[in-house]
Amino acid sequence: MEWLDRMNDALDYLEAQLEGEIDFLQMAKRSASSLFHFQRMFTYIAGIPLGEYIRRRRMTLAAMDLASGREKVLEVALKYGYDSPTAFNRAFQSVHGIPPSMARAAGAKLTAFPRITFTLSVKGEKAMDYRIEKRESFRIVGLKTKLPTDVEQSFQQVPVFWQQSAPRVPALLPLMDGEPTGVMGVSTCMSGEDVDYYIAVTSSKAAPEGMAEYQVPAATWAIFDCVGAMPEAIQTLQKRIITEWLPSSGYEYANAPDIEVYYAGDQYSPDYHCEVWLPITQKQ
Repeated sequence: MEWLDRMNDALDYLEAQLEGEIDFLQMAKRSASSLFHFQRMFTYIAGIPLGEYIRRRRMTLAAMDLASGREKVLEVALKYGYDSPTAFNRAFQSVHGIPPSMARAAGAKLTAFPRITFTLSVKGEKAMDYRIEKRESFRIVGLKTKLPTDVEQSFQQVPVFWQQSAPRVPALLPLMDGEPTGVMGVSTCMSGEDVDYYIAVTSSKAAPEGMAEYQVPAATWAIFDCVGAMPEAIQTLQKRIITEWLPSSGYEYANAPDIEVYYAGDQYSPDYHCEVWLPITQKQ
């Protein structure tokens, strides 16, 4: 399958660069997605963040090099991108439980993390309700923050931004005059290294002082219904979309933002309803 072939091609590149500098944008290019999307897909499918996988793979190879007795600890540290012996020692111990100096000892217990290969696993134990809609460009107004390109850091920062913005969210509601009729989380994670995140509403009104505006481009969206208490329900759905729906859908990411639409109601209720909007284009 083409989607899996591209993801595995990105991993081929990663494995070849474990002893050198990894160009993360090159990995994203090979996967035909943005860096942000690639990291997120990797995390959902592999079950660990990309950065953690790289660390585990490098420490696996470092242990083999040290156990062979042919290279010094400092040489191995530099080989796998650690200029600081202290940082290398910390990374090595976090994986193997012993310092690198003990890796050569007879009977030393080391841990190996094999290379990941992506394959398609069809589960289908629970239905996902969605619809495909083509939408013209629409304008949003709201609160804005810049996210780090590292997905794990952004996952941590977004909830903090919502919490900090909570007192200002009610001021967005009078600005809403279009569809979708909910408060949105909009992530401009399509390409490049800049990722902006908006808590916003659809609006044709002027942005009040201290707020920002953004023009969501025309796109085709796969819109998924999400029912359940937040944030667990939407996190579970997003993972299923990436790991179960997207690989076999005949679609791939389009050059448009990711959108979550939160409607009025008790977000902690098991009956709460919101939506996940995935920008898509048909595979060529």
